[in-house]
Amino acid sequence: MADRRTLNVVILGLGFLFIFTAFTTCGNVEHTVVKSLGNSTFSGSGFHRWALKTIQQTIHPSIHPPIHPTAATAFLLVFTFCSLGIIYGIFSFSNLLAPLVVAVIGQKISMFLSGLLYSGYVAVFIVPSTWAFYFTSVLIGVAAALLWTAQGQFLVANSEASTINRNTGLFWALLQCSMLFGNLYIYLEWNGRTEIPDDNRKNVFLALMVVSIVGTLSFLVLSTSGHEEDMLSEDEGQSLLSTRMMYKNRADSAIQDTKAELKTIRQLLKDKTILLLSPCMAYSGLELSFYSGVYGTCIGATAQFGAAAKGLIGISGIVVGVGEIVGGGLFGLLCKNNRFRRTSVVFLGMVVHFVAFYLIFLNTPDDATVVFSTATQKEPYLTPSVSIALLCSFLLGLGDSCFNTQLYSILGRIYAEESTPAFAIFKFIQSVFAAVAFFYSGYLMLMWQLLLMVILGFSGTLCFFVVE
Repeated sequence: MADRRTLNVVILGLGFLFIFTAFTTCGNVEHTVVKSLGNSTFSGSGFHRWALKTIQQTIHPSIHPPIHPTAATAFLLVFTFCSLGIIYGIFSFSNLLAPLVVAVIGQKISMFLSGLLYSGYVAVFIVPSTWAFYFTSVLIGVAAALLWTAQGQFLVANSEASTINRNTGLFWALLQCSMLFGNLYIYLEWNGRTEIPDDNRKNVFLALMVVSIVGTLSFLVLSTSGHEEDMLSEDEGQSLLSTRMMYKNRADSAIQDTKAELKTIRQLLKDKTILLLSPCMAYSGLELSFYSGVYGTCIGATAQFGAAAKGLIGISGIVVGVGEIVGGGLFGLLCKNNRFRRTSVVFLGMVVHFVAFYLIFLNTPDDATVVFSTATQKEPYLTPSVSIALLCSFLLGLGDSCFNTQLYSILGRIYAEESTPAFAIFKFIQSVFAAVAFFYSGYLMLMWQLLLMVILGFSGTLCFFVVE
C-alpha cells in the first residue's frame, strides 16, 4: 500500500513535469515568438499579413492609409500578455467552483481532461490563429483550476501524516524541474538566431505538444485512491440506473460541500489575518507574472545581447528553475516550522528580490517590455551583461520560493482546520494580481513595473511580520 502510494506521487510529479515543461516554456517564449511572427521582415507563414488585415478591419474596415506593420505588431505583443492575463483571470474565479467538478467526475479524469486542454494551448502556436489563441486561453484558465484542485486532493489521498512532507517535497522537486528541460531545448534551438523561422517555430511547439500529451497520458496509469476504491466496490455490479443515481448523489453532496466552503471563504475574507496576508499574496502574483513571462521577454529584446539574445531566454528560464529548486529545498524541506525562521525566510526573499530588481533596472533597457520591433532602442544605465542578467534570473526564482513556501507554511499552521478555503483565497488573490500584471505588462515601461513590485513587496513583508 505504501509503495503504491509513493509510486502514485512519483507518477503524479512526472505528469506535471511533462505538462509544465511544455506550458512554462511556452509562456516564457510566446511573446518573443509573436514578435517574430509580427516583424515586418518575417515572411514565413503569412501570419503577420493576416493579423495586419484583421486588426485593420477590426478597428475600421475603411481606414486609409493601411495600418503600418509596426502598429500591428504592437497589438500582437499586447495580445500575448493579455492571453496570459486571461488565463490567470479565469483561473482565479474557476478555483471557487473547481472542487465541485472534481468531486463529480473524479481526480484522475479531471487531471486528464485538463492536460488535454494544456496540450491544445501549446498546439495553437504550431499554426497560429487569433481566435484559437484566446479560446484556448479561456479553456486553460478553467483547466488550471481543475488540475491543481485534483492534484491537491490526490496528493493528500496518497499521503499520511508521516509522509505528507516527503511527498509534497518530492512533487515540488519534480514540478520545478519543468523549468529546466524545455528552456534548455529553447536555448539549443534558438541560440544565435535574431528571428524565429516558421519551420523552427513549428518544430519547437510540436515537440512541446508531444511532451505535454505524454504527461497527460501518465495520469491514466495512476492507481485509484482508497476512497475511490471503496466507492467503486460498493457500486460494482449495479445497474446503469444505480450508477446514474450514484453520480447524482455525488453531485448533490458536492454542491452542499461547495456551498459550505463558499460560506467559509466569505467568513475568512473578513478575517484580520487573511487581510494582513493579502498584500503578500498579491505580491506573489505580481512577481509570478514578472519572472514567468516578462523578464524572459526583456532579455530576448535586449539589442546589446545581439544574436545570443533569443537563446538566453531559455538559459534564463533554466536559471530561474534552479533558484526555485534551491529555495524550495532549503526553505520548504529543511527549515523547521517556527516563527523565527519563517519571518527570516520572507525577509530574505524580499532582500533577494529587491537586489534583483535593482540590477535589472541597471542592466536592462527600460523599453524592453513594450518594444515593438525585434530589439530595444533605449540604452540601460550599465552595459548589459549576460552574467548579471542570469544572476537576476536565479535571484527571482530563489525569492519566489521564499515567499511561496512560507505563505503555504503560515496558512497551513493558522488554518489547519480550514485549509481548503484558506488556500483557495490565496490562489484567488495570487491569480487575480498575476492577471492584472500580465495585462499592464505590455503597456508600462520596465522601471514602473519594478517600482510597483517594490512597493507591494515591502508592504507584504511588513504585513507578514505583523501576522507572525
